[in-house]
Amino acid sequence: MTEFEKADVDGNGTIDQAEWDKLAFEDRRLKLQDDDAQRDAQRKMAWFALFGMLLYPFAIMICNLAGLDEAMKSLASIAGVYFVSVAAIVAAFYGKEAYTKGKASSNDEFSR
Repeated sequence: MTEFEKADVDGNGTIDQAEWDKLAFEDRRLKLQDDDAQRDAQRKMAWFALFGMLLYPFAIMICNLAGLDEAMKSLASIAGVYFVSVAAIVAAFYGKEAYTKGKASSNDEFSR
């Protein structure tokens, strides 16, 4: 079955206004679902990054207590790069959220 045949619900060979409206509604619904899933994934990524920043020093301490001096030195040597990278991820997420929220509120003001 082709996409046209799927859209032509009544099977009359043309897609009338009601069928177009149904397609537009379904497209909008799918876009909202995709946007919601994207926001959820980005939020989870930001929280995972924040927890990683909190747990990183404990990983260094555990290596020290376990006598894994080489592992502790390796973790400590990349700590600066790690924290800057994770901070950039978190800042980008919250910056994007603030930008889109500000953009949405300014669009609401113009639509009045």
